[in-house]
Amino acid sequence: MTLTTDTPRFGLVGTGPWARRTYAPVLQAHAGVRFAGVWGRRPEAAAELAAGHGTTAYADVDALFADCDAVAFAVPPDVQAPLAERAAAAGCHLLLDKPLATDPAKARAVVEAADAAGVASAVFCTMRYAPDVAAWLAEQSAAEGWFTGRADWYGALFSAEDADAVRAATPWRADRGALWDVGPHALSMLLPVLGDVVGVTAARGPGDTVHLLLRHASGASSTAALSLTAPRAAAGAAVEFRGAAGVTVMPESGPHQDAPAAAVDVLLHSARTGAPHACDARFGLRLTEILAEAERSLPEH
Repeated sequence: MTLTTDTPRFGLVGTGPWARRTYAPVLQAHAGVRFAGVWGRRPEAAAELAAGHGTTAYADVDALFADCDAVAFAVPPDVQAPLAERAAAAGCHLLLDKPLATDPAKARAVVEAADAAGVASAVFCTMRYAPDVAAWLAEQSAAEGWFTGRADWYGALFSAEDADAVRAATPWRADRGALWDVGPHALSMLLPVLGDVVGVTAARGPGDTVHLLLRHASGASSTAALSLTAPRAAAGAAVEFRGAAGVTVMPESGPHQDAPAAAVDVLLHSARTGAPHACDARFGLRLTEILAEAERSLPEH
């Protein structure tokens, strides 16, 4: 379903911290869209968010879908997946949060619904939409001879010393941990350069920390370290590749505040041209499949 309108109507599903702090302000400010409305599982929160951004609160999510050309999702992954299916069936292009789902079958259903409806999709893995990092990643993806790589995502979201972060954390992150929250970020950087994963083994570290050992179709190997319970002073992300051309490291930059607006632009481009983005729902499905395999390999506590 090709997008033809100059100013598409963009809806928002969710009223939590990500919806309030990121998507609502971005959709309100974006010159290329009209922020058409908000739906949330808590009607009072949807009403408050809509009033603060000059848009409409919807009591019925399907009514929101019917009134929109595209929808951004800011809800837990296994709430997101069935709603995204319905949005796709209603003809909405999909700006999806990561992970797409924690069950590969649910993620696959979203892909099938998007394909059947002919709608575009983009999964918001932050670094893939940060212009400086995206340019660096494209350069590495075009090179050959990579031997190995690593992607480390150390967050302090559940660090006892960071009480504000603990209060802001959503329940699904406490339940599923770093593997599912920051694992998609790490994989979204490794796969474009080293190729699809053909084998993964996971091991537990302190707190919710998980270490992944990955084999890639290219013959390269990589590792990923994932945590939401690192000490605050140890938090940070790093990506590195080593190969015939030497060593390259992901550029350091700011908080990537321009990435959400860039994701909206990417989705609109895909919706208008029919050209899928590399980080679309199908890629989100692959991330879910790899993370589910990693979770199965983890020893019991």
